[in-house]
Amino acid sequence: MNPLVIIGGLIGALFGHLPGLVIGAGIGYLLARTVRVSVIGAATKVQSQFLDSTFAVMGAVCKADGQVTHDEIRVAEMLFDRLHLSPTARESAKQAFNRGKTPGFDLDGEVRRFALAARGQRVLLQMFLQVQLSAVAADGAAHPAEREMLTRIARGLGLSEAEVQALEAMLRGGASAGGTRAPSPSAIDDAYRVLGVPSSASDADVKKAYRRLMSQNHPDKLAAKGLPESMREMAEQKTREITAAYELIERMRKA
Repeated sequence: MNPLVIIGGLIGALFGHLPGLVIGAGIGYLLARTVRVSVIGAATKVQSQFLDSTFAVMGAVCKADGQVTHDEIRVAEMLFDRLHLSPTARESAKQAFNRGKTPGFDLDGEVRRFALAARGQRVLLQMFLQVQLSAVAADGAAHPAEREMLTRIARGLGLSEAEVQALEAMLRGGASAGGTRAPSPSAIDDAYRVLGVPSSASDADVKKAYRRLMSQNHPDKLAAKGLPESMREMAEQKTREITAAYELIERMRKA
């Protein structure tokens, strides 16, 4: 039974015995239902804003160097496929992408709207920037204007330099290369960046950082906060990168 129903019933019982218990429980039920509807409505709003803003900002980033190349369009379409967008959602994403390419597009305003909808949920903000980083890196080259715009977006989201570095380290994927070959020093450095701890951190602090990140990035938790279901695959990939980074650090420390 919902705690609000129980609390309402107990409060009612204090004032009216059995009738008060019934009335209080009823009030508690209505409160619980209102809260549930409010939470679901807020999450749905974030999901809608997430997809719309993601592709609008992506359009602006791809246009940052003055033109949108065929490779960049292909990258956007690949992302449509990866997110398993329905035909309707795919058309909306295309419209948002085209909106972001227009000369008068308000990039800062769009980023602010998403940040406001996300209600300060840092992991959602990180996922938003992660998509933009993936789009830029997918064609193999990042134009200085694109890098400058990504920095501007990160600042607009309120993300720290360390958070941006962690996302870039995940994108490089050095920690998840696996295999029996010895990892490069840069891959080890990236592993520490992913966990957000210095190489001098104790084993206990490394494990604590790993557990915290895994809890924060659990796909079910992110979905409850407003991450679109279509982005679950990306969220799962992020947890795999976090695990790979932790396992690499563990192997190096035991060697």
